[in-house]
Amino acid sequence: MADRVTVIGWDGSPLTEAAAAALSAATLVAGAAHHLALPEVPANAERIRLGSIDLAARRIAGHRGSAVVLADGDPGYFGVVRTLRAPEHGLEVEVVPAVSSVAAAFARAGMPWEDARTVVAHPRTLRRAVNVCRAHHKVAVLTSPGAGPAELALLLEGVHRTFVICEELGTAREQVTVVTSDKAADHAWRDPNVVIVIGAGPEPRAAGAWITGPQPDHPHGVRGWALPAEAYPDGADSGEGGAPGLRAAQLARLGPRTGDLLWDIGSGGGALAVEAARFGAAVLAVDSDPAACARTAAAARAYGVQLQVVQGRAPHVLERLPEPDIVRIGGGGVPVVTAVTDRRPERIVTHASTRDEAEALGAALTENGYTVRCSLLQSVELDTAAWSERERSVVFLLSGLRSGLAP
Repeated sequence: MADRVTVIGWDGSPLTEAAAAALSAATLVAGAAHHLALPEVPANAERIRLGSIDLAARRIAGHRGSAVVLADGDPGYFGVVRTLRAPEHGLEVEVVPAVSSVAAAFARAGMPWEDARTVVAHPRTLRRAVNVCRAHHKVAVLTSPGAGPAELALLLEGVHRTFVICEELGTAREQVTVVTSDKAADHAWRDPNVVIVIGAGPEPRAAGAWITGPQPDHPHGVRGWALPAEAYPDGADSGEGGAPGLRAAQLARLGPRTGDLLWDIGSGGGALAVEAARFGAAVLAVDSDPAACARTAAAARAYGVQLQVVQGRAPHVLERLPEPDIVRIGGGGVPVVTAVTDRRPERIVTHASTRDEAEALGAALTENGYTVRCSLLQSVELDTAAWSERERSVVFLLSGLRSGLAP
């Protein structure tokens, strides 16, 4: 095992005294090509071009001497430190950090960033990174080959965002470019780069911020979920499909989370769409009624969430939508259920007013590869002044989990 392993962050600034001392004593140096070309790298040191971090870690573990790993920015922030410290390698490391590439990108843009989300985009995680960009006003994306600004822009088709693209930070070729997302796919961008993705509309105010990332507090102090209709502009939803109790059960079965894309088909006044967005999911709210689409957009503005409203009639409108992770079907019957199962989301919820309708919907889910649960939900709203019944709702709740997935 190496006698000493030092991980040095590099942001283009001159190396600190501690970093220079560790590097001058190194007998093995690992890093990218531009790191290995630094004049401070000892001429007689073994050099490893970083590709696979795991392979480099095994080489370092078998080395006798002092090893140095050079990495861009802060290597403890989405960097090599986690892999090097993994139990299978058994390496204890000393870290000399530098300014992270995310902090440098926001500094170049002159923007605060305690309210930003940070995601890493690889080809295998690109879709989830894009969903975060759909759902949040300010996102920093650490890109990779095959998952860069152009690919982000292509998957964000139809969603207006501003890209601040920071190429080769800390080098002589550093460049910062501001473009709209619909133009980003028209250019070739140099790696490595960081993309700051800014949503439409005014920046949410974060006065009194106390936690990183989007602030969890609603601007009007609203707390809770499955809020009553009066908590939304124009009453949001009403009737059996929009009852707060049913909405709560649907959200519980769907489990929307950051990185997910939810289709809310038949979004009505947008209450479920808004509450799913408050959980951090990206949301496409679909409705054929222009008035319903307008109410959904108003509810999203009222609660300060980012979601996309799509006017059109299911199932035909679904053909042009990006792949969903979870889907709530507010109406349309078996044809819509069947069209949704063809897209293979992980979870689907819908409801029915009669047992016959519930059986038909359940059969459609089962026949298309979903494990089905059905519950009969009854809720009674009471007038607490007289303790008399005000409103009663009885509905069948169906949920489908794609077969083969753990519950």
